[in-house]
Amino acid sequence: MVAISNREIDAYIAKPNPAHSVILVFGADVGLVRERADSLIATAVDDVNDPFSLVRLEGDDLASEPSRLVDEAMTVPLFGGRRAIRVRAGGRSFASGVDVLLKEPPKDCRIVIEAGELRRDSPLRAMCEKAKTAAAIPCYADTTRDLAKLIDDELRLANLRIAPDARAALTELLGGDRLASRNEIRKLALYAHGATEVGLDDVAAVVTDASSLALDPIIDSAFAGKPAELETAFAKAIAAGINPNGIMFAAQRQAAQLHRARAAMDEGQPLESACERAFPRLHFSRKDQIAQALRNLSAERLAQAIIQLGEAALEVRRRAQLAESIAQRALMAIAVNARRRG
Repeated sequence: MVAISNREIDAYIAKPNPAHSVILVFGADVGLVRERADSLIATAVDDVNDPFSLVRLEGDDLASEPSRLVDEAMTVPLFGGRRAIRVRAGGRSFASGVDVLLKEPPKDCRIVIEAGELRRDSPLRAMCEKAKTAAAIPCYADTTRDLAKLIDDELRLANLRIAPDARAALTELLGGDRLASRNEIRKLALYAHGATEVGLDDVAAVVTDASSLALDPIIDSAFAGKPAELETAFAKAIAAGINPNGIMFAAQRQAAQLHRARAAMDEGQPLESACERAFPRLHFSRKDQIAQALRNLSAERLAQAIIQLGEAALEVRRRAQLAESIAQRALMAIAVNARRRG
């Protein structure tokens, strides 16, 4: 069984086992999946920009023609050298093509498969964890220890230290998506350029909540009744590789939080205190949007939204090929409804 444990992942990424021709990288942290896949590809070929060395494929395209993956893996380069295939898994299965490669591994070709969250009994995950010619690398959300290392590594490159209170605040704001967290730290380092230490004021001035950086504009626009802003934010998130399942989960969570706050307001609590209780870590930049949603939507309408989002989330999982349009349609309906106060 070749499931790489969390403590072994960094060492494995730095020096993958050459016997593993197929490496599955999967998990809910899209940024971390992408980052680790980038590293595995970089050590597999001499030039990632050479189309003869690196082939990029979509899993949903392979589902109708799994043999194409085998053909690509077995192709001998015209000018020799190492090759790699990068596959982005979608909602359709191409496991049969992977199974062939596990039984007959190609020479001088590494296949890196990027996938979202996979159940333990998922065919793709199960076969990669069991085969001696494959490895499965899970990508879990960063722990506090992971974030501390990420902060130190990035700030060290910029010749910066960080004050203890600034480190604590920064750690609270990061997490959920590795690339978003890394970008926030780099933005902070750029802001502090010329100094020797990052302070709490620097963090407060620059860093947003990177764990929900891509999702907040979508969800906030929907519940605040802003269809045009929702459409723009949704398109950007999809283009960045955000999974529709993650968007729906965030929408359901926010609907529940808004319902809790609205119920507290109906019992006599002021909007501000009700909002603070339901959203204990709300970033200041989102307060106006949340307040507008609470003013526009009654507890009854929010309860209906929770049901509608639950049904839509189920459809997103059932009909993966239509996931994006189903998620967008559900959120757009909420945005249109939220424009009507009451």
